[in-house]
Amino acid sequence: MTRRAPIRWLRRSEGGVMAKLEDIYPSRVKAEPEVAERRDPVVYSEWSETAPITREQTEFFRKNGYIVIENAFDANELGLLQNEGARLSSGTANLEPETAITEPGSGAVRSVFKIHKQSDIFWRLAADERLVSIAQFLLGDEVYMHQSRLNYKPGFNGKEFYWHSDFETWHVEDGMPRMRAVSMSVLLNENTPANGPTMFIPGSHERFIACVGETPEDHYKQSLKKQEYGVPDADMLAAMANETGIAMPTGPAGTVVIFDCNTMHGSNSNITPFPRSNAFLVYNAISNRLLAPFGPKKPRPDFIAAREDTSKMKPVAGRISRQAA
Repeated sequence: MTRRAPIRWLRRSEGGVMAKLEDIYPSRVKAEPEVAERRDPVVYSEWSETAPITREQTEFFRKNGYIVIENAFDANELGLLQNEGARLSSGTANLEPETAITEPGSGAVRSVFKIHKQSDIFWRLAADERLVSIAQFLLGDEVYMHQSRLNYKPGFNGKEFYWHSDFETWHVEDGMPRMRAVSMSVLLNENTPANGPTMFIPGSHERFIACVGETPEDHYKQSLKKQEYGVPDADMLAAMANETGIAMPTGPAGTVVIFDCNTMHGSNSNITPFPRSNAFLVYNAISNRLLAPFGPKKPRPDFIAAREDTSKMKPVAGRISRQAA
């Protein structure tokens, strides 16, 4: 027996009338996986000479679902970010306990969430004009921070992140209505083909893969360590990869990889001696604030999906420094 896709209700400002909001991307409600066409734009702004990225970059993002910005941050900025990233994973930082996610088995730190609220340096990174302006352009709106985290892959034992579309989880478990969010991965170490860089299936953002399996309550406690629901069907993954291939953007520290919320991505484990750590920032359009989840009744905590503070980001110009943080 399959469940019907849920309908959410929105309260209109005019007269307090309740209006139906159809779930146009139902997932985890049927016994078999399905593919649907994207029903949202990829780039919400028209390119002009004043845009923060080039016309070529804009069109590459529209077609492939990601772009790479090289040399976005200088050596001094990187030093601050790297030192702060090491501090947050060291056990000496006064972190909110639930925001530090460890690897199953080893207990090593896998991710630290809510970094823009727990670190002045990473708050300054999240607000940086070089990043915020690109998010505003791609999304055609003011933006707020939906999620921030550090992802660690230490040498020899950094674990994989399996293939997934972020939007599928953010839609089902968090109530993100539309595909109007963008992720930015700021490389804090060199990412090479060997140490587990993020891989993408180009063009996958144009299709929505509806997954199977009703989401368990408090699923996030397990999924942040190893995701088992919202995982796409292997046959569909293979078909997409055979059609367009797999891209593996790499680069030195200071590179920024920007990708659409629905781009299929994942990464291999790191068995090299060379660590990989990235600061991961998700900008959501103000007009795309979260509703009630389309799947489970209870939303995930605010440190994973912001509901309490959705005020627009105010871009900060200039280089990152400890004094400016």
